[in-house]
Formats: sequence, C-alpha cells, structure tokens
Amino acid sequence: MDMKNKAIEAEQKMLPDGGAYLNRELSLLEFNRRVLAQAEDPAIPLLERLRFLCIVASNLDEFFEVRVASLLAQHQIDRADGLPDGLAADLERASAECRHLIARQYSLYNNEITPKLSEHGIHLLHRSERNAAQRAWVKQYFDREVRPLLTPIGLDPAHPFPRVINKSLNFIVELAGKDAFGRGSGIAIMKAPRVLPRVIRLPDELSDKKGASYCLLSSVIQAHMADLFTGREVVSYSQFRVTRNSDLWVDEEEVKNLRQALQSELHSRQYGFAVRLEVGRACPPHLADFLLNQFDIDRSRLFTVDGPVNLGRLLEIANTHDQAELKFPPYVANYPNKLSGPDLFATLRKHDALLHHPFESFQPVINFIQCAAADPSVVAIKQTIYRAGSNSELMEALIAAARRGKEVTVIVELMARFDEEANINWAEKLEQAGAQVVYGVVGLKTHAKMALVLRREPGGLRRYAHLGTGNYNTTTARFYTDFGLLTADPDLTADVNEVFIHLTSMTRPKQLTSIWLAPFSLHKEIVRAIRNETELARAGKPARIIAKMNSLTDESVIKALYDASNAGVKIDLIIRGACSLRPGVDGMSENIKVRSIVGRFLEHTRIYYFRNNLKHDMYLSSADWMNRNLFRRVEVAFPVRAPALKRRVMREGLHPYLKDNVNAWELASDGRYRRRKARGKGADYSAQQALMDMLGAAAVAAAAATDNANNKKEDHGADPVAPR
Repeated sequence: MDMKNKAIEAEQKMLPDGGAYLNRELSLLEFNRRVLAQAEDPAIPLLERLRFLCIVASNLDEFFEVRVASLLAQHQIDRADGLPDGLAADLERASAECRHLIARQYSLYNNEITPKLSEHGIHLLHRSERNAAQRAWVKQYFDREVRPLLTPIGLDPAHPFPRVINKSLNFIVELAGKDAFGRGSGIAIMKAPRVLPRVIRLPDELSDKKGASYCLLSSVIQAHMADLFTGREVVSYSQFRVTRNSDLWVDEEEVKNLRQALQSELHSRQYGFAVRLEVGRACPPHLADFLLNQFDIDRSRLFTVDGPVNLGRLLEIANTHDQAELKFPPYVANYPNKLSGPDLFATLRKHDALLHHPFESFQPVINFIQCAAADPSVVAIKQTIYRAGSNSELMEALIAAARRGKEVTVIVELMARFDEEANINWAEKLEQAGAQVVYGVVGLKTHAKMALVLRREPGGLRRYAHLGTGNYNTTTARFYTDFGLLTADPDLTADVNEVFIHLTSMTRPKQLTSIWLAPFSLHKEIVRAIRNETELARAGKPARIIAKMNSLTDESVIKALYDASNAGVKIDLIIRGACSLRPGVDGMSENIKVRSIVGRFLEHTRIYYFRNNLKHDMYLSSADWMNRNLFRRVEVAFPVRAPALKRRVMREGLHPYLKDNVNAWELASDGRYRRRKARGKGADYSAQQALMDMLGAAAVAAAAATDNANNKKEDHGADPVAPR
C-alpha cells in the first residue's frame, strides 16, 4: 500500500467526529481548559489561581466576541432559514464545551477560591454576610456614589429598550403595581455606570473579621433595588451582560484615511450584533426569554451563571492585594552583562545579541531605541508597532528622536484588535513630533516585529536592527515569553531595510537573502523546509523538525507535516493554543507529538527548527502557522546564524519545553489534552522555573559571585582544576 492510500485509510479510521484536522474552536476551548486547570491547582498560590480564573473569563469573552461572531458573520442569513447544518453543529458543540467550562469556573469560584480567600483574610461579602455597620456604610455609599448615577428605564412605547454596551453590567427588573401615571409597565432596564468600580473595599474598621473585606457593585445595587422604584413592588430581577461582535470593519476600496475610518468605527464596536447573553442564576425564565428576544440571540447562547456575570472583574483583587505569600515569588529578570557596556552599537558590531524575555530584561530593547534617539550619529530609525500599550518608554523615545530632527518612520498597525485606540493615539503623537507614520497595508495586518537604526560611521552608513517574536510592549514583556535578536549583520539588516521600503512604498520587495516574508515567501519556505526534511528521511538520513508557536491551523502546512511523518521525520510541536493537527494516528501522524505548556508566563515564542542534514536551520518569527499569518499578514521569520546562539535557542527555547512534566499537556488523537506527570520522587521539571533559575538576576549574580570566589582561591594557590 502506498503512502497516500495508507493516509486515506487512516483518515477513514478516525473517530466519527474527526478527520485529518481538529476543530479550531474546540481546540481553543481545550486551551482554556488547560488555563482553568491552573486555577484548580492547589500547588499554585491562591491569588494567582484567582488570576487564572479571571484569565479564563476574559478568554471566553474574546472567544465569543471574535470566533463565534466570525462564524455567525459568515452566514448573515434570514433567521427563518436557520443556520447551515455544519455551522449549527459547530456552534452547538462549542456552546456545550463552554457550558462545561463555565460550570467548572463558578464551582471553583464558589466552593474553593472564595472560601480559601476568606481563610487568608480576603473576604468577598454577599449581602447576607455584611454586619450592621457594613450594611449602613454600603447604604451610605449607594446613596452618595451610586444612586445619583443610575437611570432606570421603565419600558413603554416612549421608553424603548435601551442600547446595551458590549460586556457592560446591566439589570432587568420586573415590577408590580402602577407607575406614577397609573400605568402598569412591568419591566425596567438599568445600566451600571462604567465610571463606578466593580469591586469595592469596605472600611477595615467596620469588619468583625481579620483582613480585607470587599463587595461587588452588583451586590450593592441589588441590596437597594427597591429604593429605586418608589411605590412599586420589585417582583424579581437579575443582572445580565451581553457579549457582542467586536471585529472592526472598514471598506478597503472606499476608505481614504484608515485612521479616520477606524476612529469612527471604534464607537460602533460597542454595539455589534449580540452573540451571547449571561444572566444570574435566579433570573426567572420569562425575563431571560424577554432578553433573548430583544437581543436576537439563540437560546443555545444563553448562559446562566452562579455568581457575578463578569468574573474577570475580580482581577482587581489579585492585582492590588499585597499578601506576598499568596502570589508567585517575585522574579527579577537579568540584564545581560554583554550589553551593559557604554557603547551598545560597538558591542553589536562585534557580535549579535540574543535576548530571552521575560527571563532576561526587555530594557536592552528600550535602550537600543533610546540610544539611537540620543546618538548624534544616528540619522534614521524605522520601526513597526503592533501592540505598544498606552504607556511606553520606547514610543516616547521615537517621539524624542523625531523632535531631534532624525528621520523616524513608524509603521503603526491600526487594526491590532483591542489596541486600535492606543495605536491611533500614538500615531497622532508621532505625527505631531514630525515622524513619518504609515499604517501598513490595507487588508493585511503588519504583525512583524522589527526596528532598524541607520548610523553614520567612518565607513559610511551602518545598519543595526532588532527583530523579535513579541510586541514592543514593556508591560507584556514581563509576562510573555519571547526571543529578540539585536544585530548588525549586513545581510540581515539589508533585508530588514528592504521590508521597510516595501511597507512604505507598496512596491514588491526585492529578493531577500535571509528573511522569510509573508504574504510572499514565508508559507513557501516553511513548506519547502518541511519537504526537505521529508526527502532526507526518504533517503534514509536522520530528519527532525521542532517548532514552537501559539497556534497551528493552516491545513496546507499540516498536510506537509503529515507527509513528513509518513516519511519517518520525527516531529515535535510545542503549541500553546489552538492546534488543528491530529497527532499519533497510524499512517498519518504517528511520528508527530504535540504538547502545550501553560504556566506562570504566557508562552509566546515562535521557533522553527529543521535539522537539514546537520545544518541545523533555526528561525525565529512573529508568525504562527495559521492561514491568517501566512497569507493575510505581514510577518517575518529570521535566521539565527551564530552557532552559539543556535545552541542557546535550542537549550532555552525548545529542549526545556520538551522535557517539562509540570506544566506540559500532551495532545491525543481524539483532540483532548492529558497532563504530563513526573515519574518518581523529585523528578518534577518545569521549563519556566528552570529558565528562571538559569537566567534570573539572582541566579546570574550567584554564579558571578561563585566565579569571583574561585578566582580568588586560584590567586592564592588553589588547585585551578578543582571541581566547582
């Protein structure tokens, strides 16, 4: 039987719900199961468990805002016709998975997280749990801070159902009796003002419990609901929250100024079509039905929750509470000693510098741009910006460089989802400072992470570059794992310059010698490298592929990996999130293993390794192996050439993650992930912890102190070859 028929037969043996590819949406929900498992893990500090619980809530919000909304938007059809069978089945399965996840979330919140927080002096008090002094304080707070901002709307022909903002807290109230005009309008809708904090700390002196006591805004409003409807009886009520489609859309053929078009679209995002309704556990069915009808949401996307409709708001407690024993031990990233000299550019002329965040500090990247901004020999700076955050030393350095008269060109991606407003603001500030700002390519998100510095030196203009796998965001750089390369390599920096010219001029890029560029060559080169390993394996030579990324969903790349597996290529994939590849199927993918690492830091690094007959090709990239990254974004993959740096990427970016048995989950052919467990006492190995131990400031300082002590011993006649 040839390989092709063998693969077809294997596909026919798949599970009934399967095939060659796993469902992307269900794979995303599987990722959130793994994050929720962190919240369920008693070995993790309590406030960090609360943080993971909030992350799941936020992730599910985005799942509905983006993925479910996208599926529905593909089929804007008359409701009477119903949804296509395949889409309806996908949504039904996704909803069932979401219900299971949400049930686990709230069970964990109510039965474990909240009681344990109370044991440690962090009390989340319901109405019935507040003492008399606290109830009096809450009443005063309600009258002083809350009631003046509330606007209940009794529904009638003159008071239609109000527009409800995406993910906002609202209440539906059922009333009995007549209103002030003798009419019997029975339902009122009330929005919770966005300016009010959702988590309120009660004065410590009022508590009869040790520690800090909190209550939620929803609890404050519900406790005084009757005060808002004088002369009416409140029969029932419920908090509710609507999740809406949050994708922005502009007409690429009609738009003349992308920034202006997006500014007008940002407001409308709050009112996209509704995709999910959440209500409280006590919400009467007829009120839920009324809301479903108003928002035109199918019942399958109604979620009744046993607690606050937005668990993500509790992140405020994890962020602000200062009990160190309830959080991960503080970690201080090391600043690489090789980059601590007075002249960063002189250092880069000698050798490339590899940075591994957050284990190593992001400060050298900031210093690179700040030095360029201040150096009179630097004549130009070019940079891409995808997510910089609302506060950024790096962006301020670009503004300072422009004000000093340097040629500053910044490609700001205005369509970076949920960062559009911050990026628009930075674009305006850069333009005001005199920088040249462009917005990438309409229809293609510019996701590549590149900065280029041109410096006038005795031999002429010299280029220096930074290329990375992650964003130029100083906040996320402390929590996301990423590699960055600082280099003065002439070939590599020349390619970077060509990419910038391509992005600003819109001309087709010249032939690049080092960089793989999407949407032109990246997909072709990835498939070519996979096929090269396939041919080596068929020729009887050792062949190996290791790749690490956020998501793997492109079917053409997966097909190439299946062919490689059938040829005997050993393939290890480290995929944090969605993975559509089905591993471990005889005749199709038996040589492929897939694992996911979910730990203290968000795994964000993209690494492609191909053995290539001992050439050991190593690429770092901004791109996942997804159709959108390979064909609908501007992405780069860049080589790591120095043997020592290749070894570092393998030693720090790949091998520890293949060895991990603490935070690792392995994907089975049925689409489910099983957690790896250590075998034997003391056999635990966490990749992230190992990297912290290896690269952290404390570890580096300790190693330096040991070296100094040994050097002193050697100076006093100690045996120079004695073991350390």
